[in-house]
Amino acid sequence: MKRRSFNALMLSGIATAALSPWRDGMAYAQTPEGGLTSLIQPEPPMLVLPLNQQQPTIVVGSKIYEGLLDFDFDLSPRPQLAESWEVSEDGLIYTFHLAQAAKWHDGEPFTAHDVVFSCDVMLKEVHPRARASFERCESIIALDDHTVQFTLNEPFAPFLHAFEAGSAPICPRHIYEGTDYRNNPANDHPVGTGPFMFQEWVRGSHIHLVANPDYYVEGQPGLTEIYFRVVPDAASRSVAMETGEAQLSCWNDVENFDVQRLASLPHLDFTTRGYEFFSPLLWYEANLRREPFNDLRFRKAMMHLLDKQLIVDRIMFGLAKPATGPICSTTPFFEVDLPVYDHDIERANALLDEMGLTPGANGTRVTINFLVAPYGEMWSRLAEYFRQAMAAGGIEVTLVSTDIAGWGQSIANWDYDVSTNMLYQNADPALGVARSYISSNIRQGVLFTNTQGYENAEVDRLFAEAAVSTSPDERQVLYSEAQRILVEELPVLWMTEQQYATIHDSRITDLITGGTGVNGNFARARFA
Repeated sequence: MKRRSFNALMLSGIATAALSPWRDGMAYAQTPEGGLTSLIQPEPPMLVLPLNQQQPTIVVGSKIYEGLLDFDFDLSPRPQLAESWEVSEDGLIYTFHLAQAAKWHDGEPFTAHDVVFSCDVMLKEVHPRARASFERCESIIALDDHTVQFTLNEPFAPFLHAFEAGSAPICPRHIYEGTDYRNNPANDHPVGTGPFMFQEWVRGSHIHLVANPDYYVEGQPGLTEIYFRVVPDAASRSVAMETGEAQLSCWNDVENFDVQRLASLPHLDFTTRGYEFFSPLLWYEANLRREPFNDLRFRKAMMHLLDKQLIVDRIMFGLAKPATGPICSTTPFFEVDLPVYDHDIERANALLDEMGLTPGANGTRVTINFLVAPYGEMWSRLAEYFRQAMAAGGIEVTLVSTDIAGWGQSIANWDYDVSTNMLYQNADPALGVARSYISSNIRQGVLFTNTQGYENAEVDRLFAEAAVSTSPDERQVLYSEAQRILVEELPVLWMTEQQYATIHDSRITDLITGGTGVNGNFARARFA
C-alpha cells in the first residue's frame, strides 16, 4: 500500500491500531511500519503552539504548526511557509513569498492574510516573544494572496530569526479571527499547515499525529504517523528506548545518568546537535518583589552557596557547562570577561550576617519556599540540591510540588519564592535574552517574561539600542555592558548552559536537519 493511501485509511478511521501493554502497565497503540514512536515528558498542557510555548508543547506542536522560516545548524534561514524573501537595503522592509500549494489541515487555503492575522493580531496578544518582535512593525500587509510585507519602524538586526515556528507559529485566520483565542473549541483539535495532522489525544497515554496527505512539499513527510507516548516513569522511558518500544527521546525524556548507556547500544544513535538555535540557559529564579530576595546581598549569598560544577558533574552528568551570565557562550555577543561567583560558603555567610539575618537556635536564619519545576527527575534533583546548598548558609528551604500547568501559572502570576527556569536564547539576545530583563516585559500572567520583576533603566537602554543597531561591533559593546551590569545585580542565578541528548533508532534518517532539531517539523524524517 502506498503511503498516501495508508494515510487516507487512517484519516477515514478504517485503519485501526492494536493495543499492547508497555513496561509501565499502560496499553498503547502499536505503531505500524513507517510510523515513529517518540517519548514525551511531561505531558503538554495543550497542543496549540500559538497559545503555549512550554517545551513539550513545542516538541509536538511544531509538527502541526509552521513558521515562515526554518534554520540551519549555522542559524542561517531556510524556507518553510515562505519559499523566498527579500530585505530592503535600509533593513526596514521584509517581503516574503509564500508557498502557494500550502493548505490548512481542514482543507482551507493558506494565504498571506493568515500571516497578517497571526503576526499583527493574534500573536501580539497571546505570544510574548512574537509580541516583542512584531510591535516593531509599522505595518504588516498582504500584497496579494501569497505575498506579505513587514515594514519596521527602525532596523532590527535579528528580525528574520523571529519567524521560527515556536517563535511565530502561523495560525488559521478562518478559525480564530474574532474569537476568544484561549477558549476556542478548535483548541481541542489543532489545525496547522505542517506535515503532520492531529488525530487523537488520550490524556495520560499518548498523542497521535498522522501524515498530512496534502502537504505542500512533494515527497514529504516520510513518516506515516507519530505517536508521542506519555510515560511518567523515568526507568520505563529508558527501557522503552532500550527495547525499541520507542524510537526517539529528546530534551529531558531520558535522565542524564542513563544517556551514555543508551548511546552505546548498537540500534541507537546519539547526538547533541539540533539545539543551536535555542542554546538553553538554566537558572534559579527568585521573586525580587519579596524579601529577602529584593536584597542583592541575599542573592549574592545564594550564588556563593551554589556549586555550578557540581551541578554539571552530578546532576547533568557532563551534559552542560557552567554559565557565567545571561548570554550563552554559543549565542552571538557573549562576553568572556565577567565577574565570577565562586563557591564560597564563608563569603555567603558573611553577606547574610551583614544583612542582620541571625541564625536561630536551630541554625536557621530564614525559611523560603522552592516551587519544583515538574519536568522530570533532573529538575527534582536541582530542587533538592538547592535545598542542601542553602542549608550551609542557614537558609531553610521547603519544596513545593505542582503539575506543569500549576507551575506555569504560579511563575506567570508571580506567586512563588524561588524556582528553576530555563529559557531559549533564540539565536540572538534581542529575541531570547532581553525579554527576561527589560522592565517593559514585566507582564503578570504571561510566562517566560521578566517574571522575577527586575528593573534597571540602564539595562533597558542597552538592550533597546543593541536591538536596532546594524553594526555587530556596536552591538557587542552594548551587550557586553548589559552583561556586566546583570552579573553584578543578579536578577537570576545563572547555573548551566544545557547540552541535551537526542537518542533515536539508527534506522531513522533526516531526523535532526537543522538548528531547531526536535523542535523542527520532521517532514524529511523516514526509516531507511
